[in-house]
Amino acid sequence: MIPVCTATHGLLLAALSLVPTLLSGSSPPVPDIPNIAAYFGTKSRYEEVNPDLMRDVLSVNRTVLRPPPGESCSPVHLTAVIRHGTRYPTLKNVRRIQKLSELVRREASRGSESSEGWLREVRTRWESWYNEDMDGQLVMKGSDDLRHLAQRLASLFSSLLSAENLRKRKISFVSSSKHRCVSSVEAFQDGLRQLYGRHDHPPEYSHQVDDVLMRFFERCRGYVDGVENNRTALMEVEKFKHGEEMEALRRRTAEKLGLPLHRLTPDLVEAAFFLCSYELSIKSVHSPWCFLFDESDAKVLEYKSDLKQFWKRSYGHLINSMSSCPLFHHIFRTLDKAGRPRRATEAAPEPASILVGHAETLLPLVSLLGLYKDQAPPTATNYQSQHGRSFRTSRIVPYAANLLFVLYDCRHGPRLQLLVNETPLRFPGLPAEDAPLYREVRAAYRHLLDGCDFRSECEGRAEGRGPNTEL
Repeated sequence: MIPVCTATHGLLLAALSLVPTLLSGSSPPVPDIPNIAAYFGTKSRYEEVNPDLMRDVLSVNRTVLRPPPGESCSPVHLTAVIRHGTRYPTLKNVRRIQKLSELVRREASRGSESSEGWLREVRTRWESWYNEDMDGQLVMKGSDDLRHLAQRLASLFSSLLSAENLRKRKISFVSSSKHRCVSSVEAFQDGLRQLYGRHDHPPEYSHQVDDVLMRFFERCRGYVDGVENNRTALMEVEKFKHGEEMEALRRRTAEKLGLPLHRLTPDLVEAAFFLCSYELSIKSVHSPWCFLFDESDAKVLEYKSDLKQFWKRSYGHLINSMSSCPLFHHIFRTLDKAGRPRRATEAAPEPASILVGHAETLLPLVSLLGLYKDQAPPTATNYQSQHGRSFRTSRIVPYAANLLFVLYDCRHGPRLQLLVNETPLRFPGLPAEDAPLYREVRAAYRHLLDGCDFRSECEGRAEGRGPNTEL
């Protein structure tokens, strides 16, 4: 048994001494944010991307809307593709957390005196409150994520997400069938109701469940067979998992925990990292588990997560992005309808379309659009050269991540602006303007609008396949 170092032991004891106050208080404390919070990948808080929200959850920056200033533009349509809000761990991670907790409680007791002291503190000060029934359910913070996002967007687009459009059901709402997504789309509608002073008892929700759009990945046989169930598809992830950087991190973590190296697997190291992320995002708690990792450790674990998402959901395999063709075409059909010329007698276009799905809904679409594509792909061997990469899931798909397509009616024709997580992002190939003419955007994606056929790309549905790994 390797003894726990004195400095680390002191940090852990100091952290653990705070836990009773943090976990049992009736009013939530102002969170003491770990310095590794910016590296949690798909388990990141939305606030890490937009820090102003920690001061004011309804903070809106109106300068993000950028049609040409001299062209007299007004927004006529919003399509928002949104990831569900903060959730509990899924079953796989609950079980890993339970295994880690039991391992530390059981085997660290055989170590040095300082190791036993740390274990005693864990037993008396920290409670593992995770259970298998949680399995990815939306938490209260996740509902708040979507309620507040709805109110911020209604502030930005008051003519589109208006009380009248909500009352007359002119806004369309679509969700994945997963409970956390249904709960999220309901929370979004609750946010609008609260904003407009409506208090229906019980509340009436208006949304459609559509997995063809929001869970396209599980219906794409080419993806399921070629990536999901293909052991070689994630070879870079496996190599990095057992490579130099991860092995060094595993040794350091085993020393800090007072565990035999062979008992602490890479998955359990990641489980400890996720414990830090879950307790921050769900309970605003600076967990004692956070003190196991410094910023350089967190960067290694973020990279491992990014490798997985790159090769499983993004640019790593062409089928990853092509599987999102149904959602891509749906968005552009909606924009086409909203932007086409109309006679005075025709009904106004749908003002807004709200689509709620998963990180694995957004990442393939982001890739199909050509966003966040680096010159060199991340691999198991180029970690050191990837520190400045664009493809960071912590920044792209935190909880409540969103892609906003804003269509403007302008003097020279419709214009389209893209925002990611409420921040402007220019379309690849059209770098000169924040809101290029819509016809120019369509021309840039002509190859996908005329092609990108789901049936030919995916070869129909796969039958009898296993369940997907949930993000």
